[in-house]
Amino acid sequence: MMGIGFSSMFADRNGSQIVPSKPSLVDLPESCVAEILGYLNPTQICELARLNRTFRGASWADFVWESKLPPNYDVLLREIFDDLPRDLGKREIYARLCRKNTLDEGSKKVWLDGSTGKLCLSISSKGLSITGIDDRRYWNHIPTEESRFHTVAYLQQIWWFEVDGELEFPFPAGTYSLFFRLHLGRASKRFGRRVCNTEHIHGWDIKPVRFQLSTSDGQSSSSQCFLKEPGKWVFYHAGDFVVQNGNASTRVKFSLTQIDCTHTKGGLCVDSVLIYPSELRKVKAFLNCS
Repeated sequence: MMGIGFSSMFADRNGSQIVPSKPSLVDLPESCVAEILGYLNPTQICELARLNRTFRGASWADFVWESKLPPNYDVLLREIFDDLPRDLGKREIYARLCRKNTLDEGSKKVWLDGSTGKLCLSISSKGLSITGIDDRRYWNHIPTEESRFHTVAYLQQIWWFEVDGELEFPFPAGTYSLFFRLHLGRASKRFGRRVCNTEHIHGWDIKPVRFQLSTSDGQSSSSQCFLKEPGKWVFYHAGDFVVQNGNASTRVKFSLTQIDCTHTKGGLCVDSVLIYPSELRKVKAFLNCS
């Protein structure tokens, strides 16, 4: 009798048996979906949020995004934003940190890499100390669409070449790489096409340039290389440093020099310095879009 009664629960008015449909994603409770999303990366979470209302609602759960944010994100918020609403959810905080946030009157930009949640930072040529930068016989600031800062420092000719920088910032714990973004030749557009003026390029094949990096906790590195590949933006690796404590600021000093005064050098564009997690160095697409 129990078997008959149970079967009748899945029968229509005519007595025909109805086979219950299999559970689908729509049937999953929002809390369960949120637990699943917590194991995915930010890009995957955003893609699945488009599936239906349940996934969209689950994608806003604070605990999902708490694990994607840097451990010291509260320190970063105080460093980057002057005034931030207190009622922001963790997803909105993540989204705001992923924007190219501007610091120090536009000379620096800091953001989280959207797919990994790792912190990146860039310093414009105007945020660096460049020998002779105020003398237009040697240097000029030229506008360009090829820089995220919309301007680069262009060297016509100089004997003593030195670019220095210093930064103090609460980097999340991890290993970071520092790069100079440089370009031999002056690029412009003519009739809608990119052209490069190589007229002033000289001196970089005689002696190499030297990169130096040091931190407030005693780390240091030094390397040298010849500048090459005219007409192309190149990222030159200056060194790596390790951050142990993300709740304290790390001071980083770095330089690019060629101070052999036996010859002049020129025809170089200095765009910016880029600092980002060393684990992303293998991702070529990251450098291409930075």
